[in-house]
Amino acid sequence: MTFTPQLRYTLRAGAWIAVAAVLALAGCSGPPPEEEPIRPVRTEQVIRTGGSRVRTFSGIARAGVESRLSFKVAGTVQRVAVKVGDVVGQGQLLAELDPRDYELQVEDAEASRAQARARARNAESNLERVRGLYENNNTSQNSYDAARAEYEYSAAQVSSVEKKLELARSQLSYTRLLSPLDGAISAVELEVNENVAVGQTVVVLTSGNRPEVRVAMPEIFIARVREGEPVDVTFDALPGRSFDAVVTEVGVASGDLSTTFPVTVRLREASSDVLPGMAAEVAIGFETGDGRERILVPSFAVGEDRQGRFVFVVEPGEAGTATARRRQVKVGDLSGEGLEILKGLEEGELLITAGVSRIEDGMQVRLLDKDAQEMEEPAR
Repeated sequence: MTFTPQLRYTLRAGAWIAVAAVLALAGCSGPPPEEEPIRPVRTEQVIRTGGSRVRTFSGIARAGVESRLSFKVAGTVQRVAVKVGDVVGQGQLLAELDPRDYELQVEDAEASRAQARARARNAESNLERVRGLYENNNTSQNSYDAARAEYEYSAAQVSSVEKKLELARSQLSYTRLLSPLDGAISAVELEVNENVAVGQTVVVLTSGNRPEVRVAMPEIFIARVREGEPVDVTFDALPGRSFDAVVTEVGVASGDLSTTFPVTVRLREASSDVLPGMAAEVAIGFETGDGRERILVPSFAVGEDRQGRFVFVVEPGEAGTATARRRQVKVGDLSGEGLEILKGLEEGELLITAGVSRIEDGMQVRLLDKDAQEMEEPAR
């Protein structure tokens, strides 16, 4: 087959057009778009407040006094004299460090004291001799002043060395860890031959006749709890029994990324059946002046657009994720405790309380650790 110049030009042009088309398609495809990261959100459980109603909060029992005991000096553990569960008395040996290094320091300080005392006695004798010569005009004023200065310096050296000896003996005594009061051992955090630093926890000592229970209370209730308020406490491990208690501490600050505040209650009577670490339920009664129940939420959790007022709640997902759902709401009065929701929310739902303007219906969100835990164990 014969190719005319016109045909060759047409074939060559077609080939260049095909190559250009392939390159254009390759350029248009580009790298795949990056997936948008899942937005973290903070949530708060919807709670109906007001009226006369008893609320129950989960907590953990702990001893009235919990001491984390440690050595005042560093060293190698030579002996651990107690184990978990032991009942100990005040002054009882708990653990002991290898004392040899500290014994040597004591011996060195004692030798230094002996030398300092010998120099002081020599300086005192020399001062008495020079004083006699000076009083008989057989020596100069400068010699007498020098002898007196030497004696005073020697006496000061003795005092300094005695202080060092006292410190060395104290450090030697610190190699024995004694119980500061009567109690029980709840944890032992070292083994024999371990090297421990100053202040490192050795044992945890619990004491106190009346156990305490610490609960995490939502911010919607914290302003209505007062010290001295009576409460009822029950324990899962002690079914059928209820204990009278009183609020002893009310937290004034929440934890990191948390909307709950710590509240501590103490049993009115001692009970040997209540052990630290037991799961507890604390029942507290709340009342309002108008006697009307209502749902209050932070005002910044409510948004508004052309469709009206709205909030976002979350539907639980997997591995700490959830789906945001838009919910139209009807609002009521705004008070210092929050914005009243008349319609659109139900008690127990998780409400998104931050970043509402950047959330869309159906968006995947990630619950912060504290919120994810509260979603799994909702308050009653």
